[in-house]
Amino acid sequence: MQAAEPVAVPSPRAWLARLSLSRFRCYHQAEVVTDGRPVVLTGPNGAGKTNLLEAISFLSPGRGLRRARLSEVDRHDRGAAHAHDAIDGSAINGAQSSPWAVAGTVMTPEGARDVGTGRDAGVGGAGGTESEVSRERRVVKIDGAFARSQQMLGEVVSMTWLTPQMDGLFRDSAGGRRRFLDRLVYGFDSAHAGRVAAYEQSLRDRARLLKSGGADDGWLSALEDTMARHGVAIAAARRELVDRLARACAVRVGAFPVAGLALRGQVDEWLGDRPALRAEETLRAELAATRRRDAQAGGSAIGPHRSDLLVRHLDRDMAAADCSTGEQKALLISIVLAHARLIALHRGAAPLLLLDEVAAHLDELRREALYDEILALGAQAWLTGTDAGVFAGLGDAAQFLSVRDAAITQGAAPRPDRRSGVS
Repeated sequence: MQAAEPVAVPSPRAWLARLSLSRFRCYHQAEVVTDGRPVVLTGPNGAGKTNLLEAISFLSPGRGLRRARLSEVDRHDRGAAHAHDAIDGSAINGAQSSPWAVAGTVMTPEGARDVGTGRDAGVGGAGGTESEVSRERRVVKIDGAFARSQQMLGEVVSMTWLTPQMDGLFRDSAGGRRRFLDRLVYGFDSAHAGRVAAYEQSLRDRARLLKSGGADDGWLSALEDTMARHGVAIAAARRELVDRLARACAVRVGAFPVAGLALRGQVDEWLGDRPALRAEETLRAELAATRRRDAQAGGSAIGPHRSDLLVRHLDRDMAAADCSTGEQKALLISIVLAHARLIALHRGAAPLLLLDEVAAHLDELRREALYDEILALGAQAWLTGTDAGVFAGLGDAAQFLSVRDAAITQGAAPRPDRRSGVS
């Protein structure tokens, strides 16, 4: 039996001290200032709580917690005279489809870092043609300078999230589980996002060439070489994390179940019995040998895009997909908390946790276990809910904000709590 990963000590810390939004979904402009404690956002449905979490999620690589197109995030209103560009503070044209922007100050073990991102006003947009929309581009600034790529955001701060849409993760398609796993890998290796993007682009280009017929062998071989190099690197990173995460999950968190994790896929099997370079050679040869079949199928039958994350409820010796909805959610939280412990050990600070409507569906024992772990890790969790009373267990250890009609105001803890003074 593998030894469990040690539990992280929550010092030093990483947290979002300031968040600014401009023309982001329901927000024309907004700013939130925090003191490092967990943040509880309460208010009615549709008030804008999840939009705030989504804005924070764009301060990391990827498409955010809703996986939205960039232009879908733009606020669309009439008669707006101007909008404030949260990236560099300059005024921008307030046209109906002016691009959104998000900026923040992140406190890290190395000091304060300013980060910002938004849709490039000169590329794509909701009013463009289909091809123009497909070329949407995100601009990123870090400490006042434009970043080479959004992957550099992952070097500043790590974050992960849980949303109600993820409740069916264990029952839905393998694609959702791969995206979830890749998001966890980003916390350890920000370059993983670039490898995934490069692999998927080569996968699409190869499929398009095969479908067109008469493709140049040299061109196909170049694409397959890219797929083999990046594909094996992707699979190796996933495999390493799953191994570590499985050990970390063995450290039980309160009343949460212990999750068992494994990977299933051809490339994953190869990495279990041969060196990575040999696995690359095997994948490259398989891709070349299956061109005719892949041309008919319109894709590729082999590669890390076919892998799956398998999760079991070890206490019940049951596949996660066969568990009740409540147990599946508890397993998911257990995995995310284990990942946060690993990040705290690896980076010296726990990741930001964006937890949308998570606590309301937990019983009291599991709510308390969740809050205890957040505070023990020193993690800045951003939690949303309609009922502030659900978060009473956090007491003065959290900062409470009220959100109504896209307006954010200071709130108060439902009742005093002995656990306070999160530094």
